[in-house]
Amino acid sequence: MTPGAIEDALRRMGEGADEAIDLAEAALLCAAHERDIDLESSRQHLAEIAGAMKHAAALDGLKPGDDKLDACCDALRYVLVEKFGYRGDEETYDDLRNADLAAVIQRRRGLPVALSILYVHAARSLGWRIEGLNFPGHFVIRLHGDRQAVILDPFAGGIARSIQDLRQLLKAQSTDKTEVKPEHFSALENRQILLRLQNNIKVRRIQEGDLKGAERALQRMLWIAPNQAELWRESGILNARLENILAARRALTRYLELAENDQQRQRAARLLQELGQQLH
Repeated sequence: MTPGAIEDALRRMGEGADEAIDLAEAALLCAAHERDIDLESSRQHLAEIAGAMKHAAALDGLKPGDDKLDACCDALRYVLVEKFGYRGDEETYDDLRNADLAAVIQRRRGLPVALSILYVHAARSLGWRIEGLNFPGHFVIRLHGDRQAVILDPFAGGIARSIQDLRQLLKAQSTDKTEVKPEHFSALENRQILLRLQNNIKVRRIQEGDLKGAERALQRMLWIAPNQAELWRESGILNARLENILAARRALTRYLELAENDQQRQRAARLLQELGQQLH
């Protein structure tokens, strides 16, 4: 696909209904925007995952839409872990390839959110209800049955996580006394999951001093979520640092149209004024 075709596809997803977004396909488009790659083999692999899920479910006597949680979890783990060998990359966690779904498919290693997208793809191929959670730091998913649900950790081989497990995870990655809160278990929209995936790339690029790479990741985030004010503010600040003055002004102008935080609006307005003076 050409860069223009990728941009158009991501923009259509961003402007359309959230439930219409194909998570795995969107993540692959982001990967192709990050680097020039052919997505055919990755798409074929997604089809193989769906086919393997159908076969595994049939062996367990599951039908599309079934909600026998234990059997559903077993099928997911069999396909993603045993058959295809997916697991979390604990050795080189910060490797940018771990947030690139095409690279994750090739290496069978990835970040929690990237692996979760594959689990979501696998489960939804059979009509199962599954969602990402707003859990900080370590992305997890929730698979629903008729009367109950289970939280799965794709980074750890798709094992079920209890509330106590998640409390320990949170404490292990936090320097303060952060506690598990109800909002950590709220379901995320598809575009929010994609934003978390791309945010990993943006943050790592900034840490490396690659502001242009960070700006490319942020551009994808804006295509996916064009009405999220904070992203426009970030874009304005980042483009200002890159001395892309016109792009910075456009982003900050859009931020002022969307934002509700008065203090942040005042800061953005001052920066917009300063950038305007640089054009004279």
